[in-house]
Amino acid sequence: MNIVLRGLLGGTALAFAVVALPLPMTVPQAQAQAAELPSVADLADRLLPAVVEITVETKGPGGDAPPVKVPDIPDNSPFKDFFDDFFKRQQQNDQPRTMTSMGSGFIIDSAGLIVTNNHVVDGATGIEVHLHDDTNLKAELVGRDPKTDLAVLRVKPTHPLPTVAFGDSDTLRIGEWVMAIGNPFGLGGSVSLGIVSARNRDINAGPYDDYIQTDAAINKGNSGGPLFNLKGEVVGINTAIFSPTGGSVGIGFSVPANTAKSIVDQLVKYGETRRGWLGVKIQSVTDDIAESMGLDHPRGALIADITKTGPAEAAGIQAGDVVIEFDGHAVNQMRDLPRLVAETEVGKTVVVKVLRKREEVTLTAKVGRLEDGEKVVAQQDGGNDSAPATATLLGMTVSSISDELRAKYSIDKDIKGAVVTAVDASGAAAEKRLAAGDVITEAGEKPVTGASDIKDRLEETTKAGKSSLLLLIAKGGKSADMRFIALKVK
Repeated sequence: MNIVLRGLLGGTALAFAVVALPLPMTVPQAQAQAAELPSVADLADRLLPAVVEITVETKGPGGDAPPVKVPDIPDNSPFKDFFDDFFKRQQQNDQPRTMTSMGSGFIIDSAGLIVTNNHVVDGATGIEVHLHDDTNLKAELVGRDPKTDLAVLRVKPTHPLPTVAFGDSDTLRIGEWVMAIGNPFGLGGSVSLGIVSARNRDINAGPYDDYIQTDAAINKGNSGGPLFNLKGEVVGINTAIFSPTGGSVGIGFSVPANTAKSIVDQLVKYGETRRGWLGVKIQSVTDDIAESMGLDHPRGALIADITKTGPAEAAGIQAGDVVIEFDGHAVNQMRDLPRLVAETEVGKTVVVKVLRKREEVTLTAKVGRLEDGEKVVAQQDGGNDSAPATATLLGMTVSSISDELRAKYSIDKDIKGAVVTAVDASGAAAEKRLAAGDVITEAGEKPVTGASDIKDRLEETTKAGKSSLLLLIAKGGKSADMRFIALKVK
């Protein structure tokens, strides 16, 4: 009920709202509402046998005290036994200690395959799995993947084990009920219920962050345990929590099942991952960069650098391209591309759509293998020296690269452009954290061979009425750290 009362005071109309509060529910109404809430009792009974507790032994550090020199005690000394015992205990304390930690996991194959988190078993010298029927089994590590924090274990049971299956995490909706089962604080078989609070969370845990956020209680020891939908399908692997206290505050994160499926399959089949690789370094398209490149809004993944001899170079992808589609999937933001590439079959030829100088270009690339690509990048550690020249603009002084400047700032041999030699603390360059030793290799989407090129690009940008100039920077003069920035010209 809304009642609006109006009156006049000094010529001003005032409005008052009186809202009728709902009456307390009757017992039948409360019972009816309770009946609408989901019951997970039958579901928990069915799923609990497939969830396991994992106990891991690792070698911890020895004592912090320096080694104690054992004195020479005469055999006839009345204190010989005392000192021998004392120094023996000291030497034992100096040895690496065995440490025990606990986690959770779930059975995906009746023959004994178990999924858990990589951080649960990292550095393990011994792994033991405790089943729901109180059976304890030794486990061996089949394979692990630090990038997605997943691992697969194998036990050898005497009889077929109960299992659970992966569901489709892409169909999850915010607000949907989910159930977590695990071993929090060593309390095995604990069940908690909550909802999907958010999806596609990036918590800066790795290159493929795409977490499900849930308010189902997740605590220490839940790591590696399953997150179920109400069909009893595994839709996530509980991995992390956000907590200032160390306990659940209603913000937990799970690896989506659709991310885990292919990783688990590869670990079971090969004992390692076999991800797709494109051979590019990328960065986000910011508002400034989007404006300077003529994009209507920030989107896609901006190519900052190309790995020599990589698939991208062979496909004709260039630094400055913005990838907007990969293998038929839209790339809406930077972090979409690494995940799409990683999930692509090695050796597959895919269509890549890029924006280049305000035009859409369609290319084809043959996807390589990430693990091989990482070796190529590690092996790759280099130029025409322009005539010395300087220019002061946009709050910085730039000079054409000379042998002297290349040596002074330890600039990589293969880097060409203009080196920043001074930065005004109150200028546009300082706002973007440019520093002496950074090298500008492109300006206005054109190569830079010397300081005069940057001055020319700035004049072109100003005449075109643009508010920012796009630069490609080699931070510290290193080809391994290329990035785009957009400097305000006004």
